[in-house]
Amino acid sequence: MDFSGTKHQNTDIKTLSSVGSVSHLMFCLACAVKEKLILSHWFTTKVLVAGGAVYVAYDYGLMGRGAEGQQILKKTSAAVPPALHEWADYFGVQLPSTPNLDFSVCESWNWGVQKSVSALSVAPTKLCDYTAEGWKYVKDLVK
Repeated sequence: MDFSGTKHQNTDIKTLSSVGSVSHLMFCLACAVKEKLILSHWFTTKVLVAGGAVYVAYDYGLMGRGAEGQQILKKTSAAVPPALHEWADYFGVQLPSTPNLDFSVCESWNWGVQKSVSALSVAPTKLCDYTAEGWKYVKDLVK
């Protein structure tokens, strides 16, 4: 590692190493390693939390079919509000009432898929129409 020109605690490392202060140079190296370890632990923690969330979602069946997801949503919406109110009472916080989530995940998912596929299926025709209109516009401008 090249420590020339780097500073630590307002002290020029190049000057210290020429004087012979190896202990300070080792201290600076240890600080750099410690910083890298903290960053790697931070990244590892984030990856583990994200991986755990994906595992739990898969384990509960949230990444399965729409009907399974709807059942899990119903179970969750039945279990979460009492737990939230219990914690709110414990901490002495007043929470607003929970909204009613009565919608079909299957129907919403199917509607989105149908709209996407419909848009993709008419895209070539629309592209030809828009291209023809564009050429007509350009030809009218040139005349």
